[in-house]
Amino acid sequence: MNKFITTIKNIWKIEELRNKLILTLAFMAVYRFMAQVALPGIDESQLGADSNTQGGLLGIINAFTGGAFSSASIMALGVMPYISASIVVQLMGLAVPYLQKLDKEGESGRNKKNQITRWLTILITLVQGPAYISNLGRIGIPESAFMMGHGGTFFFSSMILLMTGSIFAMWLGEKITDKGIGNGISLLIMVGIIARFPSAFLNEVTSRQSAGNGAFIMILLEIVLWFAVIVASIYLVTAVRRISVQYAKRTVVGAIKTVGSARDYIPLRLNASGVMPIIFAQALMFVPGLMAQSQNEFIQSIGIQFQNMFGFWYNVLFGVMIIIFSYFYTAITIPTNKMADDLKRGNGFIPGVKPGHDTAEHMDTILSRITLPGSIFLVLLAVFPALAYKMGIQQNWAMFYGGTSLIIMVGVAIDTIQQINAYLLNHHYDGLMKSSTTRRAK
Repeated sequence: MNKFITTIKNIWKIEELRNKLILTLAFMAVYRFMAQVALPGIDESQLGADSNTQGGLLGIINAFTGGAFSSASIMALGVMPYISASIVVQLMGLAVPYLQKLDKEGESGRNKKNQITRWLTILITLVQGPAYISNLGRIGIPESAFMMGHGGTFFFSSMILLMTGSIFAMWLGEKITDKGIGNGISLLIMVGIIARFPSAFLNEVTSRQSAGNGAFIMILLEIVLWFAVIVASIYLVTAVRRISVQYAKRTVVGAIKTVGSARDYIPLRLNASGVMPIIFAQALMFVPGLMAQSQNEFIQSIGIQFQNMFGFWYNVLFGVMIIIFSYFYTAITIPTNKMADDLKRGNGFIPGVKPGHDTAEHMDTILSRITLPGSIFLVLLAVFPALAYKMGIQQNWAMFYGGTSLIIMVGVAIDTIQQINAYLLNHHYDGLMKSSTTRRAK
């Protein structure tokens, strides 16, 4: 505890880091404040529970926006259009030569890709905005909440505000990344997820207390189980497979000496695709659910099995799709051929493996082998909320026992802490020499 307090004091002593943290917290507070503002013409007092956005992709969107999606907020779309645009640009980079050329142009190329992503975000908002406004009733907004009706004035004003809200959220995220601490877009998603945590936990406590004796023990066991799942998520996010790399001897220009060969390693993450397989799989789980609307009784009976996100067959198919998308997304985000070429140009090689094509094949083989256990681990975390729900935990609280929400929170927290540690190491190096991080670096 004393070490933690000392670390907080050290953070506050560094003016640059202190200003970055204050700016980050201020921007996140602004984002949460804006998420509480309902669209003009919506009576907030009549907004009820978001029962229609609990599962599937709508549940993910609602979690990412901190409930703004289900409450008809001006930030209802949040950063989701920006995330969608980023995914589209990333996938298009595999087939569009212009985008591939930008990847090789360094900082200027990244700036151009970011500009393309911003314009694509606006276009996606033009599609998602009208779809959202047209389906407000289906996500749980009662008819009596529309004070101005569903006329053109309401539609046009809501469309402008939804677009403005998404652009503003995108701007906040980019400003946090540039002038704050951590990845701005990820932090806005995390703060939206955390915003739903207190109410979910309090509802669970209330439910346990009303159930009778043993409420305290049950809550304690649930908290212990929750921490165990967090630890498992940390291992999944941080686990890497190190590939040893050796660099040949090279002569230093301007010095009469030769630098000896050095050993290093390439870290390949156990879960290189992050939460994207869960998001892709969750989006496609709408398709089998549509079978329940079929006129054919046999097809309808099959579709019903996939409507319940806590059901057995839903989670079986969900898990298989996560494994498939884990391989797909890892293959498109880890360019082993480019890594092998860069290694060759840097006079580096993997001991026992020929440079070039053989090195790429070697890394691809290792990546394929570690992706399977990583994807299985990801499946276990993704379906664990369903297991928690079956154990009697309330639905909202069960969603924090795994899935997209928990993995995002863990990943963003680790990334932010690492950036803070980097500042501490630069300004208080002597004070952190005895830390475990320093010992591992040795």
